[in-house]
Amino acid sequence: MSAARPVAGHVARKRFGQHFLVDASVVAAIVEAIHPRPGQILVEIGPGLAALTAALLERVDHLHAVEIDRDLAARLRRRWDERHLSLHVADALRFDYAALAAPDGPQRLRLVGNLPYNISSPLLVHLLASRRHVDDQHFMLQREVVDRIVAEPGSAAFGRLSVLMQAFYEVESLFTVPPQAFDPPPKVDSAVLRMSVRRDRSQLDPAPLQRVLAAGFGQRRKMIRKTLLPWLAAAGVADAGLDPTLRPEDLPVDVWLDLAARLGVPRS
Repeated sequence: MSAARPVAGHVARKRFGQHFLVDASVVAAIVEAIHPRPGQILVEIGPGLAALTAALLERVDHLHAVEIDRDLAARLRRRWDERHLSLHVADALRFDYAALAAPDGPQRLRLVGNLPYNISSPLLVHLLASRRHVDDQHFMLQREVVDRIVAEPGSAAFGRLSVLMQAFYEVESLFTVPPQAFDPPPKVDSAVLRMSVRRDRSQLDPAPLQRVLAAGFGQRRKMIRKTLLPWLAAAGVADAGLDPTLRPEDLPVDVWLDLAARLGVPRS
């Protein structure tokens, strides 16, 4: 196997899932979709070689960035000082995003980034804990993951991630990005996803929903009479009021939320 070719003097690290965005037209399209404005608190996850970072800093005076690669972090520090770029050298899966929000202030965070495919789903779940402090999120993800997130009930793509994300965000797939827009190019298409936090559910604990989804989609090919309904009965929800012949992908988001809300409620 041949050695990886350097991109702008940096060899992409497979363990970090690095595929650097190099297509200027795609960068411009992402920035237009974000529509950043001065004074907003922008946080870029995984700035990499800074194609999106530089474009964002043409629109705003300051940006936070979370980067795990110390070599890339050093390059970013040489290019911008703290007045323009607050750099956090950290693992995006462990970083406390809420800490960047102004204490008791009205201004919420706007999260952006070209996310590594290998951490995209767990990162989206991690970000649920900070969503009360977030306005919206614009992420580049593997197209298959985006398709799952925005899928409609009853479709083959509708699953646990669809419900969990749609329960707490208004989600929209904006446009597809081909592999040749990156260096090195991935083997799959990507897509840009907009996620606007649902303020009506910003205080809701995701844990009960995650529990019921794990039970429901653990064996998604089976009817719920063999999987979800017995689990619910054992959890104290004996009368779920659901057609037992349905499969988990047939249940809309509001039904899953209702089931989660009934977990742990004392029986009368």
